[in-house]
Amino acid sequence: MKGYAWAAASVLLVTLAQLLMKWGMQQVPPLSLNALTPAFAIHYVIPLLAVSLGILGYALSMLCWFCALLYLPLSRAYPLLSISYALVYCAAIALPMFNEAASVAKTLGVAFILFGVWLINRRNP
Repeated sequence: MKGYAWAAASVLLVTLAQLLMKWGMQQVPPLSLNALTPAFAIHYVIPLLAVSLGILGYALSMLCWFCALLYLPLSRAYPLLSISYALVYCAAIALPMFNEAASVAKTLGVAFILFGVWLINRRNP
């Protein structure tokens, strides 16, 4: 169970990281190296903080992933990362700030991913 708990923490952190980085990058204009000035950073401090927290979330997710690999075989652990695809998709649809639409094809794709993860990690009698 420890391995699955660490994997779940990794999946949740990477999902949050994706959402933070997407939101933060939506708030800033297209960047060039010339635009990266202290005034730019001050003006966009909240979005840049969100992106930075997203990067930190990725780093913490990786640490959780290392712990998950201590307890789970790679063949069971690696498919669990796919759950983040489903969570990001659901959050992007549910949260109005992302303004993303659901479709039958995308929803079926997510369902197939989750079914595959379940199939790989189910307990055989």
